[in-house]
Formats: sequence, C-alpha cells, structure tokens
Amino acid sequence: MKCSHPGEVDADWVFGYGSLIWNPDFDFEQAHLARAWGYHRAFCVRSTRYRGTPERPGLVLGLDRGGSCIGVAYRLESRSRSAAIERLFDREIPDPAASIYLARQIVVELPDGERVQALTFIADRSRGSYQRLSDSEILERLHACHGQRGPNREYAINTWHALRQRGVHDARLLRYVRQLLDDAEASNRSPSIDNADAPQPRPSIDDENGPERTPLAQA
Repeated sequence: MKCSHPGEVDADWVFGYGSLIWNPDFDFEQAHLARAWGYHRAFCVRSTRYRGTPERPGLVLGLDRGGSCIGVAYRLESRSRSAAIERLFDREIPDPAASIYLARQIVVELPDGERVQALTFIADRSRGSYQRLSDSEILERLHACHGQRGPNREYAINTWHALRQRGVHDARLLRYVRQLLDDAEASNRSPSIDNADAPQPRPSIDDENGPERTPLAQA
C-alpha cells in the first residue's frame, strides 16, 4: 500500500533493513527479526550528502524489487506513534519531489509466523539516484566516499555488525565487509564502527558457513 504522507499510514510496525537496524531514532515497544517477501537489500541508492558528496557520491541501502530480505520489525509505542512516523518521513523523504525512497506498507513475517503490516521505504527505480552497479564499483564507493555522517564504509560495517549480532547472515554484505576490513588493515587504517565498544575482527569462514541461529537467519 502506497503512503504519500504520514497521515495515510495505519500500520503500527516499521520494517528496517539498513541504518534503521542500528540507528532507529524512535521509541518502540518491541523489536523482532522479520522477513519481507518480494524485496531484497541492495546498495542501490546514491548518497550525495550523508555518505558522499555530489562530486563523489557514496552508496546506501535500498529495498529493491525481487527476492526476500530479513531486517528488524519495530512495533511503535502508541503514545509516540504519530511523531515517530512523521520523523521517519522527514528522515527518509525530506524532499518528496527529489527523494528516491517511496513509503509503503508491506506485509512482513515475524519469527513466530505472524504476519503484520509494516511501514518501510523502498527504492524507486525511476529516479536518477537509483544505481545498479557491479560489486567492484560498489566496493570502490564504500571504500572511498565520505559524507556528513562519516565514511561510507562505516555504514556498511555498522549494518553488517547489527545483523550479525542478531544472528542474520547476509552473504553479499559479508563479502563487502571482508574486503573493506582487509583494505583498511592493508593500509594501516582501522575503520570506525559506530555503537561498538571496539573494532570488530575480520569475519571468519565460520561466520559464513556456520549454522543458522534463528528461524530467519538467512537473508
């Protein structure tokens, strides 16, 4: 269901697949892993402000068509629900005429099998800021770009770290993070990882091939 403005949202849940996992910035009553069908997590959104510049645009995640995606479903607190939804629109769609994100209510599945309606923000493929790049091009952007909120690589590492803490394995994101950490080690630079007490070690083969730790543990 399309939601053109906050008043059209009648869901009590929000589905996060990128920075909302590690920086939700709203009050919530519950948070669970959840799967969205028909979409996948992808570095397909050009960032010219927060993780890049107009001269050197970075990349952030979008919810793109096809496949499925495991993220986090938040049940909003009733007393602050309206304010939280308005803040999310301001955060994800500050300028509706130019934004790549489309607000949608979609069905997501919780670990116990319950399906709920959740607000999320999907990538609009018709926008010029929608990008379909090769893995090598994505890695080059993640490694080199920097915006108002810091290095682009931090965004990728923070997302991987937040998913890993919840037992979620995202194979493509893991490959990117491994290469970013290897590159940082080779150049004697330690990437900053927000909301962590210390830098994380390079992901091991066990992270990639280990057993599932939750019913939704494969993205």
